[in-house]
Amino acid sequence: MTILQAFLLTLFAGLSTGIGSLLAFNKRAASKTFLSFALGLSAGVMIYVSFVEIFVKAKDALIIDFGVKNGYILTTLSFFAGVFLIGLIDKLVPDKENPHEIRDVSEMKAKDHKLLRMGLFSALAIAIHNFPEGLATFIAALQNPTLGIGIAVAIAIHNVPEGIAVAVPIYQATGSRKKAFLYSFASGLSEPIGALLGYFLLSAFLTDSMFGFVFGLVAGIMVYISLDELLPTAEKYGKHHIAIYGLITGMAIMALSLVLFV
Repeated sequence: MTILQAFLLTLFAGLSTGIGSLLAFNKRAASKTFLSFALGLSAGVMIYVSFVEIFVKAKDALIIDFGVKNGYILTTLSFFAGVFLIGLIDKLVPDKENPHEIRDVSEMKAKDHKLLRMGLFSALAIAIHNFPEGLATFIAALQNPTLGIGIAVAIAIHNVPEGIAVAVPIYQATGSRKKAFLYSFASGLSEPIGALLGYFLLSAFLTDSMFGFVFGLVAGIMVYISLDELLPTAEKYGKHHIAIYGLITGMAIMALSLVLFV
């Protein structure tokens, strides 16, 4: 996959926050059952591909330069470094503005200046979270188009409720659907920006070993997002089994795509 194609894929994943803002104004489209299943599916894709494909690719790349034991140790360390990185970002963002801290749409109803602040800070928090996600999508797409597409779709799905988290409070505070959509849409732009900045900063160092370290980080980031955000949110939006059905479906889809195209 070319750099341009990888960038466009990352752009698609990031700007799906705009889809979330549109769903926020359509109660039928934003049904809890649909969102619960979709979020579970996204988590299934991310968890399966992280452990079955990305972690393995990271290990294989690092084993070449560092040997079997050291390569495995470095892969494990890079995985948990990714978990630590995204966990630290979560910790630094205040709970009330953090899109990874679950809030029901019903909690964001009354017109209040605090709602505008909530929406704006949610947009900023999402932008911060999307930087490493954008790099993950971009690097994966460059290395393996099928893998990149799977990750992009999973991240796009998980960005939808984040778009809702930005759009609803801004709309309730201002009464403007246009402002709500624009802020939600713009919050996703950091994903392709993060991809480009990360790539140009790392491009001089993109050896096989560096790809191994980056892939280990990516696996850790994606597993953390799945366990900390996607599954809890899927559980809150719908019944337990709807989220689990989505999870298994996501794993099956990713498994099938890897069997057919990798």
